[in-house]
Amino acid sequence: MNIRPVVLVPMDFDQHARLPFHCLQDKYVTALRDGAGCVPVAVPGFASVAAPTVDFDCLLELADGVFLPGGRSNVHPSRYGAAVEGDLLFDATRDSLSLSLVQAAIGRGLPLLGVCRGMQELNVAMSGSLHQRVQLVDGMLDHREPDVKDVVQRFGKAHEIAVKRGGLLSDLGFGPMLSVNSLHQQGIRALAQGLRVEATAADGLIEAVSATSGDFVLGVQWHPEWRFFEDDVSIKIFEAFGAACRKFAVRKLDLSRSRKSGVIGKMG
Repeated sequence: MNIRPVVLVPMDFDQHARLPFHCLQDKYVTALRDGAGCVPVAVPGFASVAAPTVDFDCLLELADGVFLPGGRSNVHPSRYGAAVEGDLLFDATRDSLSLSLVQAAIGRGLPLLGVCRGMQELNVAMSGSLHQRVQLVDGMLDHREPDVKDVVQRFGKAHEIAVKRGGLLSDLGFGPMLSVNSLHQQGIRALAQGLRVEATAADGLIEAVSATSGDFVLGVQWHPEWRFFEDDVSIKIFEAFGAACRKFAVRKLDLSRSRKSGVIGKMG
């Protein structure tokens, strides 16, 4: 059965030329389409409290998975009970959309993949907390991207991570060490209940997490979508996510057919 699963992707809310924009980088769309074999559906947030709320039930009826992309902004500290430390960029609209979407998706058992900010959203949505500026934490490395104009250099491999045995990444054939890029300053401080550590950096910072229950819920701190087709690890991650979404889509289709058959049988 050739199914292309539908994957919901929350968008950033930003300003450009004094006008509000809902944004989604092409590299995420391309990786989901060509790497995972899915149909990405971009979901806008709502900037105004007067705007109608998102009907997650309607959205999730269409969905076979959820993908949480990275972003320029940080999850607001108020979302995990902390005060703002320093001058950071936030996106309250993205926070509201993503955190609600995570909770709804996990409640339905949808496959979920979070990248960078997306992994942090997964942790916060499940009641975990974050370091706001990892580079200022004693004993931690500077995980921010290099200050260079060349985008290839910025997304180049930055350090190694240690993969935990018995986890989702290990089951995919990864480990014991992987080389990854690094373009973030927020990171997991307290791991949410219901998540387990999949990989760590040399300084102990959590680099990947998965859910302790469910078929496929994975968050990674690096950016596997960047030129994913050149990296075996990235290819496998998106293939595994796509396979989980197709599995969900088939189950949903079979359930729908069973229900229709039952109704027809009763009518006959």
